[in-house]
Amino acid sequence: MTAADAAQEFFATDPSPRASWRMAVLMGRNSRTYKFALGHALLQLAGQGHAEMSLADLAAPYALSLAERAADAPQAPGGSAGGTTDFLTVVGREGTESLRLGHPTEELLAAAVRSMPVMVMQKFHNLSGAALGHRFYELGPGTGGRRTVCFTDALRRIAASEQAPGLHTELGARWRIVENSFDTGIGRSLIDDGLRVDGPTMGLTDRKRRRPIAHLTPAVIGFQHHRCLICDDVIVPGAPVQVDHVFPRALMTRYSAVRAWPGPDLDLLWNLAPAHKACNGGKSDRPPEDVELLRLARRNIAIMSSPHPLRRTLELQLRIPHGNRRAANWPEFLREVRALVA
Repeated sequence: MTAADAAQEFFATDPSPRASWRMAVLMGRNSRTYKFALGHALLQLAGQGHAEMSLADLAAPYALSLAERAADAPQAPGGSAGGTTDFLTVVGREGTESLRLGHPTEELLAAAVRSMPVMVMQKFHNLSGAALGHRFYELGPGTGGRRTVCFTDALRRIAASEQAPGLHTELGARWRIVENSFDTGIGRSLIDDGLRVDGPTMGLTDRKRRRPIAHLTPAVIGFQHHRCLICDDVIVPGAPVQVDHVFPRALMTRYSAVRAWPGPDLDLLWNLAPAHKACNGGKSDRPPEDVELLRLARRNIAIMSSPHPLRRTLELQLRIPHGNRRAANWPEFLREVRALVA
């Protein structure tokens, strides 16, 4: 299954504006982090009740959020910046003063207004060449900062919904993962080796440096449509959440009393899914039901439609140990593991 096919299957599971938004944020390619800054500004401003505004007014929080992030982490792969007028070059030159002022300097704002229409706004609604199911804004004709940006009903609905805090959190987690993949010191290891899960903290870390990157729940819950893998209900803001071992970790302990566990490592990302605390407690150590495996397969397929390093992380785990071969897809892989504990 191609990444485009996986994205379309993800949307078909929940053909809603939220799914379109998650496809743009979680599954699009990331040559720079511009779309995260735009998404942050869109959710913030639409959540404040705005229906339209000038491009300059949208550019202000967009530019300031990039200045904030660029102060701590790279926003593009090393060596990708252009000349003196390149937007990230301007961010580097004007970011400190903008943060001191609490708003973009005139030069930074002008650079954002100049670059946004082509560099990010024309691309936000596209996913590997295919258009999303919903649009979130329309940019009016003309040039310069006075151009009107109209927010669509789809954007205003998700920004005002109870899931809006979750969308903000998902965007932030994805932004951190991409920033780390741009860090020239660890970028290659992330691509080659993927991410590991730190058991005690349930955090995603670089395998070589073991540097914390993002907590597992906000990094992957969007790929589950922010739903509990066990009951399939939406996990509302503030609800207690735990990370479920879909195939219970106790299986490895039980088998070790007789012989070595013949299956894959159950502490890896492929088998870990956010769930309601109550659902996870009720499930305890029982094996997964068929419907839970279906949800897990769909979730993993969706993650593999995202760019590195999450995709690479699951690619490395899609291997059947006892047969020393790679499964063709996640349903086959999960059937093989299920057969071991039947």
